[in-house]
Amino acid sequence: LLSAFPINRSCHATKPNMLNVHLVPHTHDDVGWLKTVDQYYYGDRNDIQHAGVQYILDSVVDQLLKNPDRRFIYVETAFFYRWWKQQSSSMQQTVKQLVNEGRLEFVNGGWCMSDEATTHYSAVIDQMTMGLRFLNETFGPCGRPRVAWHIDPFGHAREHASMFAQMGYDGFFFGRLDYQDRARRMVKREQELLWRASNSLTPPMADLFTGILPNGYNPPEGFCWDQSCDDPPIRDDPDLEDYNVDDVVKRFLTIANSQAMVYKTNHIIMTMGSDFQYENANLWYKNLDKLIRYVNGQQANGSKVNVLYSTPSCYLQELHRANLTWALKTDDFFPYADDAHDFWTGYFTSRPALKRYERISNSNLQTCNQLEILGGPVSRKGPFGDGESQTMKKAMAVAQHHDAVSGTEKQHVANDYARRLANGWQHCQVFQVLRGITKHFSIKKRKKNQCSFGSAAIFSVNVYNPLARPVAWPVRLPVNGTSYVVSDAEGKSVDCQVCPYMHDIVHLYFLLKTEYLCVHVLQFIRVTFDPDTGLLSSLSNLETKQTIKLTQNFYWYNASDGNNKESNQPSGAYIFRPNSSTPFIISKTAKTESIQEVRQWFAPWVSQVVRLYGDSRALELEWTVGPLPIDDDLGKEVITRLDTSIKTSEYFYTDSNGREMLQRKKDFRPTWNLSQSEPIAGNYYPINSRAFIKDDVDQLTVVTDRSQGGGSLQNGSLEIMLHRRLLYDDVRGVGEPLNESSGVFPEGLVVRGCLRLSLDRPPSAADAHRPLAQQVVLQPLLTFTDGDLHPNTQLEFSGLQAALPPAVHLLTLTQWDKDSVLLRLEHQFQSQESKVNSHPVTVNLQVRHSITHRAHLTFTTLIEFGCFIQFYNI
Repeated sequence: LLSAFPINRSCHATKPNMLNVHLVPHTHDDVGWLKTVDQYYYGDRNDIQHAGVQYILDSVVDQLLKNPDRRFIYVETAFFYRWWKQQSSSMQQTVKQLVNEGRLEFVNGGWCMSDEATTHYSAVIDQMTMGLRFLNETFGPCGRPRVAWHIDPFGHAREHASMFAQMGYDGFFFGRLDYQDRARRMVKREQELLWRASNSLTPPMADLFTGILPNGYNPPEGFCWDQSCDDPPIRDDPDLEDYNVDDVVKRFLTIANSQAMVYKTNHIIMTMGSDFQYENANLWYKNLDKLIRYVNGQQANGSKVNVLYSTPSCYLQELHRANLTWALKTDDFFPYADDAHDFWTGYFTSRPALKRYERISNSNLQTCNQLEILGGPVSRKGPFGDGESQTMKKAMAVAQHHDAVSGTEKQHVANDYARRLANGWQHCQVFQVLRGITKHFSIKKRKKNQCSFGSAAIFSVNVYNPLARPVAWPVRLPVNGTSYVVSDAEGKSVDCQVCPYMHDIVHLYFLLKTEYLCVHVLQFIRVTFDPDTGLLSSLSNLETKQTIKLTQNFYWYNASDGNNKESNQPSGAYIFRPNSSTPFIISKTAKTESIQEVRQWFAPWVSQVVRLYGDSRALELEWTVGPLPIDDDLGKEVITRLDTSIKTSEYFYTDSNGREMLQRKKDFRPTWNLSQSEPIAGNYYPINSRAFIKDDVDQLTVVTDRSQGGGSLQNGSLEIMLHRRLLYDDVRGVGEPLNESSGVFPEGLVVRGCLRLSLDRPPSAADAHRPLAQQVVLQPLLTFTDGDLHPNTQLEFSGLQAALPPAVHLLTLTQWDKDSVLLRLEHQFQSQESKVNSHPVTVNLQVRHSITHRAHLTFTTLIEFGCFIQFYNI
């Protein structure tokens, strides 16, 4: 723990010669899961689940006022923000007093408790910013959370810990841990540790004290006193027949002393609460008051147990005072299993369409934010009021929840998340200002028949690049016709071609090249296909003179239905459990057609387009999967597998939330001796934006367009799960199988996505795959207009005087308040991963008067690898 630890003077006194039991009253309020966000807040649809967050907050505040010793922590700012807006000014003052006195403590503080496997770090930072900003502006320093609290996510990412450390949190607590890892840590008393969460940041910049809670996030067995619980209350009238104080005290002392045996200090923590509890807070507090009184009363008889109301920050303060040395961890907590055959690795891919929609929504939100700055004040005075991006910001923040983008919610809740994102898109009407501040292309049909974008023979495409560096991006438009002319902003002709796509659809292709990019048409990649099978057979990098054998095919795992002699665990939204260790091959031969691209059909429900653009350094594999057939009563989990000649020695690499890369090894965990019971699911890891395999000579990198699960199950191989359709619930609470359909696809969801493959030498591969991954996350936005533009329209614009250095990424550019802009820059390369780009970079920023409508400012900063730099008031 850091020496500059803040002292919380609202904490109750502890006793140094006793076992101090810190009782932490809390509620865990999912921002959507079995019910939608609105239904949870209002207490609607209690036929699904009895839960009403507004009543929880009403009841807790009332009970805190009745006894100044009581404490409570609250997490989900999205819910608290709603409740706060509905309170009277006198109630708001009362709550502020509770916060100032430390009786109500906010922990975590983000808009939600985000998922850690399937979220991109940029979206996590945004949702944390939204929640923490509200708490700071409402309560000041006393409302600032000191502890990160991720009690429910299903595995824990190193990048999340790194972000929490950089945000200034003093500690991090979570509840879910692999059952084998927990067993080892209990024996060694290492359930509290120091997490060194970056190999790029100089310690202790990304060091974070981390505690593993003893009961997940539930109370000890027999001590749940919510209206949803069945445990008996404390009956303390000796004149009544059912007096049970002695029994309660005895059981509690046994549990406390047992728990102390597997922790390191004379302080232990107990989470007194669970999902949506404290709707009638009197039940909890009346019994907790009695528990504290009667257990502490035994001290007169020689007991060495002291019980007190506490909070995570008060507990952490006592651990700091213990001045001990803690175990060190440098990897992450994936994959997570709660039993031998129960690996929570299916949700890495569950609901792939929603995962993609969330990712492109993040891209559009960043564009919307930037355009509000570049377009000036007029762009923020749209028809919807409080800044056009606010609706999208809230929708994206909610989508980061650990039962949202994770895909582990009920279907009607998934639909609600998608509806919120769509509503956010509608509110970002600032996209209308694209004309005049973007790269412009005019497209004219050679024949005067009907155009897909209207009746005009000419339509305009406006393209906005949200990256602060030049990009080359292929533009593909569905059109109605076969002959087009494309002109750029200067009226020059742009090479284009029209290709059949599928059914009656044709695509118009041309290559977008943004400002600062020299145009050189080179060929970097070459692929070959097996003439007998039609499958890929090799991949070459002509620039580096590399060639590897590469075969790509599609397979599916037969999902377990739970009827198995080893375990009754089926595959579901959370759990991945294939019925065998060998997947079924979908086709050994691909039906292939080649025009300007290669189109492959593997089955009626699996197809692919292989594309290689003239000067691209990546091979594009656009896959289409679905509807997955279930006429055979088998759930299916579809993968694509790349088998190569690369000698991987069972190692492969995945990103952590889109940022730093982590090394993985088959059937191995860095901190304990693994007993592997699920050879497929137990070797799956989250792939947020990219993964790669390598040896000393070659590195094959795969960039994904959404979060997916994958693994390397044999040397030289990398597989990625694309789509899942399951027929059974996996008994983790969601209560329905993951069997998606829609009005458009009533027979089952059809999902389309894209993988981008690059081949490089290992020392320099990051120079290619990191910018490519950022380009996929923040892809150019296209808007369309019928007809040609007004002659006086500005057809090209850049918000930069010069591109940022390759190592520097523009993470955030958004309006902060009426007079301030928030700009975040980051160094995006890990330490030592690039000979060229891993070094610190000096950036000189000159802010144009014409962009900001404010004074011209110049400042210089040094950005080191791994660091986030924030500027305000520019």
